Amino acid sequence: MVLMTAQEETRQKIIEAAKKRFTHYGYGKTTMADLAKDCEMSPGNLYRFFAGKIDIAEEICRSASMQTAEALSRILTKPGRSAAERLRDFLFQDLRETFRALEDNPRIVEMAQIVTTERPQFHNEGLRREREVLRWIIDQGNAAAEFAVADPEYMAEMIQAATMKFSYPQLFTRMTLPELERDLEGVYQLMLAGLRAGVSLRDPRESLVDA
Repeated sequence: MVLMTAQEETRQKIIEAAKKRFTHYGYGKTTMADLAKDCEMSPGNLYRFFAGKIDIAEEICRSASMQTAEALSRILTKPGRSAAERLRDFLFQDLRETFRALEDNPRIVEMAQIVTTERPQFHNEGLRREREVLRWIIDQGNAAAEFAVADPEYMAEMIQAATMKFSYPQLFTRMTLPELERDLEGVYQLMLAGLRAGVSLRDPRESLVDA
């Protein structure tokens, strides 16, 4: 068990208070003064830990993102799965986890949209972690002769681009989970056919360099 310092405990107290406020009242209707009151501290003391409300929201989103990443990473160590099966597991678990999390806390959608807009670097960090997992799966598929991908890194980027709608579905659409799963299955089948056939995808930026 890892013991937290007094400062870490206070930060966590602020984050937990913010989660409750954001979930109940929404991000926009919550103020730093509200959070200071909930934590029984002065606004000035609160600002010693977080420069603003967006910083607290980013911390909440980062924690949730890391928890999702840990859950998804278990796919990589699950025994007896082919690369194709791992890819499907990864895509569908990501969809289901994020859909249910946002459905259970609809006000969190507002916060997620704001953090994504105001802190694009945070969003990019999550995308990079996802691409690393996809790249690993493709490499495993190549090694097992399941796939024939010449440029795994670029293919990972394209799979991510093709499935962006399913990563944070409520930010893009109001489709139901069964509807989203139907669409994702179709996209997955198209991708799998390309991965197995060795469809040659080339980063268009390379063509500009060659020219």
